[in-house]
Amino acid sequence: DSFRSRFRMSVQNPLRLQNLAGKSLLTDEALAISTLEYLPIELFPQLFMEAFCGSHRKTLKALVQAWPFVRLPLGGLMQAPHLGTLQAVLDGLDVLLAQKDQPRRCKLRVLDLRNSGQDFWRMWSGSKIHVSSSSSMVPGAVDSLRAEKPLAPFEVFIELHLKERSMDGFLTYLLKWVEERKASIHLCCKTLRILSFPMENIMKVLSMVRLDCIQEVHVNCTWYLPTLAMFAPLLGQISKVQRLLISHIHLPAPMEQDKQHVVKITSQFLRMHHLRDLHLESPFYLEGCLDQMLRCLMTPLDTLTITRCLLTDSDLTHLSQSPKISQLKGLNLSGVTMTYSSPELLPALLQKVSATLQELYLEQCGIRDFHLEFLLPALSLCIQLTSFSLRGNFLSMATMEKMLRHTSGMLSLSRELYTVPQESLSCQGILQPSRLAQCRTELLEILKDLGRPRTIWICFTPCPHCGDNTFYHPEPIIYSSNTLT
Repeated sequence: DSFRSRFRMSVQNPLRLQNLAGKSLLTDEALAISTLEYLPIELFPQLFMEAFCGSHRKTLKALVQAWPFVRLPLGGLMQAPHLGTLQAVLDGLDVLLAQKDQPRRCKLRVLDLRNSGQDFWRMWSGSKIHVSSSSSMVPGAVDSLRAEKPLAPFEVFIELHLKERSMDGFLTYLLKWVEERKASIHLCCKTLRILSFPMENIMKVLSMVRLDCIQEVHVNCTWYLPTLAMFAPLLGQISKVQRLLISHIHLPAPMEQDKQHVVKITSQFLRMHHLRDLHLESPFYLEGCLDQMLRCLMTPLDTLTITRCLLTDSDLTHLSQSPKISQLKGLNLSGVTMTYSSPELLPALLQKVSATLQELYLEQCGIRDFHLEFLLPALSLCIQLTSFSLRGNFLSMATMEKMLRHTSGMLSLSRELYTVPQESLSCQGILQPSRLAQCRTELLEILKDLGRPRTIWICFTPCPHCGDNTFYHPEPIIYSSNTLT
């Protein structure tokens, strides 16, 4: 115990000295700035944190000019965008950019304004012992590169969540600063989120950003189809996007011009050579022409989500025949009504993806007993399945028993969400708690008879009390070899 105590003190005392040194230096800001040329590298992060918390803008500006690391993860210090701090840091960068030769100690090439980098600050403040091996945190890591080629433009990484009617002061100031220094600054963003933002402002913001840096795009806007078509060419320029989510696009009354809009949208997929995850919510514009989009896909998808819309038999046929879905790990067709579809189409789709499929969501698809009779043989082939949901459909206890028996051999299946059996409802479709309790008991007996430890959830959608699309009875039914719940 005494050894442990002495060891803790030996680790903690130097950290306390660093804290004291930073605070002491900042009592004389001019002295702190003058000593940066000789300051040990280990003191830079601590001094920066002290200057940040104390709003010592002159010291922050000077620290940027002498920063001995490749990356400055400023966003990891800001719980919310802070314009004053940003201005001080950008002022420091301006001095660097104006110099023909970068100062000897300064290795800074990346300003990271994203909500990340907390590990860096924790490490240097002493709350994290293990040092990252990332070159962005190690001083001098790029020295060898400098001898081989000129420095690339300086990079500024941001998070772009365009969700206000107008841009806030932080983003406005940053964009203006970047616009005036386009030749020497690359504004980069990995994830782009657009929520209720004017199209004019979207165009203005994205004109400042390196679009080939964006890897994930979320568009959640109440646009009409022509607006999405107007945005589509810009989307096509984001050529390295890996994950694309588009939702809440309104479709006006059918017009001949709508076909042109759909072609303009789907043709952009020809430029997305890295797309792996595609999520389309309420894409009514694809009804009857899903094949146009499928033909334009350039890479096999890992995940495909098409929800809350109508798809024709032709759409489902093209989907099951597309080579770009043969390696799917996730498939979500929730809210796609199967009531009027030929019952053999969905099984054909499942057979196509059975070797790789891990997640399958068929919620509120209008699936009934006879649909599932067709579906069960194909579902049994999906032996990699880990998550499966059928909530919000219309199934009897007899069919649910068949389903549980067909899926009992899927040893990887760990998350199963099912609809409440029809026997739990009154003739008016109202949930009867006593009947539900009886069904739960019967389902538990079925699981016991199958003999494999298993957990399932049954739920009523929507909730009969509030109409919300949620669980009504979230308690799982659990069978294990030791206990019955």
